[in-house]
Amino acid sequence: MSKRQLSLNAFLMATGHHIAAWRHPDVPAGAEVDFKEYLRVARLAEAAKFDALFVADGVAVNLESAGSYEVAARTARASYLEPFTLLSALAAVTERIGLIGTVSTSFNEPFNLARKFASLDWISGGRVGWNQVTSNTLAEARNFNRDEHLDHALRYERADEFLDVVKGLWDSWEDDAFVRDQASGQFFDSAKLHELNHRGKHFQVKGPLNVARSPQGYPVLVQAGSSEAGKEIAARTAEAIFTAHQSLESAQAFYADVKGRLARYGRRPEELKVLPGILPIVGRTAEEAQAKYQQLQELVHPQVGLSLLSGMIGADLSGYDLDGPVPQDLPETNGGKSRQALLLDLAAREQLSIRELYLRIAGARGHWTVVGSAEQIADQIQLWFENGAADGFNVMPPWLPGGLEDFIELVVPELRRRGLFRAEYAGTTLREHFGLARPENQYALQRQQRAAS
Repeated sequence: MSKRQLSLNAFLMATGHHIAAWRHPDVPAGAEVDFKEYLRVARLAEAAKFDALFVADGVAVNLESAGSYEVAARTARASYLEPFTLLSALAAVTERIGLIGTVSTSFNEPFNLARKFASLDWISGGRVGWNQVTSNTLAEARNFNRDEHLDHALRYERADEFLDVVKGLWDSWEDDAFVRDQASGQFFDSAKLHELNHRGKHFQVKGPLNVARSPQGYPVLVQAGSSEAGKEIAARTAEAIFTAHQSLESAQAFYADVKGRLARYGRRPEELKVLPGILPIVGRTAEEAQAKYQQLQELVHPQVGLSLLSGMIGADLSGYDLDGPVPQDLPETNGGKSRQALLLDLAAREQLSIRELYLRIAGARGHWTVVGSAEQIADQIQLWFENGAADGFNVMPPWLPGGLEDFIELVVPELRRRGLFRAEYAGTTLREHFGLARPENQYALQRQQRAAS
């Protein structure tokens, strides 16, 4: 049996990840805003001993990629709950599963974000992770006082400084700063309170944070960018990286690349979890799985498929023949550069038409789609896990709750039979689930180093 254990997150996306999931006959109407449905899914994942729930986010109805209200009206992506609110509610009704929320550095302030995540880490008993992203759509920028989006390089420069400020604020209080001595009347030890006094290019933040250092020290730091800038931020600061790959070879190259960058920051390979996305469509037989997949694919409206692809590839493809080749001479996007490169490479390698490409990504938006029996899907997961391509996966149910129920009922027992996935939680915090150390407070560490010198 493998000594390493897979990490599995349940990646929640409203009614499911497939762009036509909301049209599936088993998906409850209004599920994208029904807390009872999110709770149902959370309890399924926790009972299966998943590491975490992961919630993505966006802060716009993205009509630029949809093209019009008429096209947007054919998708379920126009309405979904805000992650902090949703995860706070789920924290109160779950006990062990981690809670990872996406919050953009582009349209937030470090102090507010640091305070919210520290609070949620306390509320959940140390189960929180922050997926740090830089927003990449013009529609989002126009909701936050901008006519144009920040340049890609500037977004990442700002994100880098943003994270440094947040980590500094999380260290405002040493772990034992609050003595709460009722007899003497001393609430905290002022020698263990630290002002940040940050003055940088993008932020000026005095501090300290008005929340005690949280149970995990820092919430688990997750990064989702796979561009050069994104990989470098991940190597310097992230403890998990979410990524998208279509082939074992691509995933292996990414894994070796990002793990290979850690040493220059004094980090070890095991300090960063590489977690690609996987959209599994599983049946009791391969034929049953293909039938489930085909049922979803037949629900994709052509306008929706085209708008999805245009938005992800960073160019309007509406003037091209749907059954013609994907143009390779598109201008470089200011949005998701790594995703544009992935899609253009996939189209060229497999000589896909525009229609074939949008159908290929309708489920997983460029992530890995695997269709088959439980044994076939477990074989693929094991292959990537044991051959330097992944430390685990973000499981992306094609529709909810049925797609997750299928994976838990059929694939998880097969992974356990192979010794790849836990049968019970070994710890109580997300850091413990991921096998990550609790970071020391930087000021306490400096004091220890001075004392030892």
